[in-house]
Amino acid sequence: MRESPWGPIAIADAHAHFFSHAFFSALVAQNPDLTLDAAGAMLGWTMPPEDPVRLAEEWVKELDRQRVARAALMASIAGDEASVIAASAAFPKRFFAFAMVNPKAWQARTFENIRAACLFPAMHGYSVQDDAARAVFDWAQTRRRVVFVHCGVLSVGVRAKLGLPSPFDMRFSNPIDLHAVALRYPSVPIVVPHFGAGYFREALMLADLCPNVYLDTASSNRWVRYLEPHHLQSRVDLRRVFRQALDVVGPSRLLFGTDSSYFPRGWHDAIFEQQARALYELGLTAPDARAIFGENLMRILASEDLL
Repeated sequence: MRESPWGPIAIADAHAHFFSHAFFSALVAQNPDLTLDAAGAMLGWTMPPEDPVRLAEEWVKELDRQRVARAALMASIAGDEASVIAASAAFPKRFFAFAMVNPKAWQARTFENIRAACLFPAMHGYSVQDDAARAVFDWAQTRRRVVFVHCGVLSVGVRAKLGLPSPFDMRFSNPIDLHAVALRYPSVPIVVPHFGAGYFREALMLADLCPNVYLDTASSNRWVRYLEPHHLQSRVDLRRVFRQALDVVGPSRLLFGTDSSYFPRGWHDAIFEQQARALYELGLTAPDARAIFGENLMRILASEDLL
């Protein structure tokens, strides 16, 4: 249990990246002049061990230190699902396995032990309404799984720091594209991270019309810069974002996340503190805080053992 403005609270982080050895190996392979050691030096990060279970052990120690009960660990490059499967198998009471998938190369059998398939349409260049993406939603419906769909601005900081190109296509980033899909799969929980990452209004419209759509709160949410002209930026803060989201979708469809990813930073506790403070200042009740910071995630993942 972690201390919060509402007292001790059980935290389940809905959005953390598992930057595995395989993840970094795939990145450095895109630049023949890079090695893992060189990448670590450029980033100032600790390169992970080859065995994903050892990295999972580091995450367990970090979550213990931060008093975080559980975390959804996302394999952050397509094809690395084995890393998070190994981590969650080693620590099933601490981690949920999420994995990025490119539906153009979708193989459902490799996702047998994955709790959420994560789609990045702008990264892989497809519409979420394409037949290839439909196969992922079919899988989620049959297996009672979750689909995470990244919308809005997509910026992968590690790629920029390593000098790797990011040829993403924002034509495929609008949450409105999910409307017909969400209606077609009403039993599938669909998570739109970062409040839509700049498409806040569209994400709220989608969630208002589709009760199976959830918004995650992950990261510093720098996209709020886009909500007003620059000279009025001081009027926009996280409290306004939360207030509007609560007004439209209520506390039962918001999922707390940090967007944590690398060591030595570890779990991004400043994100928790910032979001908890904003919600407390809005007058959020303790039961609603428990829902947002952990219980909602547990419910949509149909976890058999509650926090």
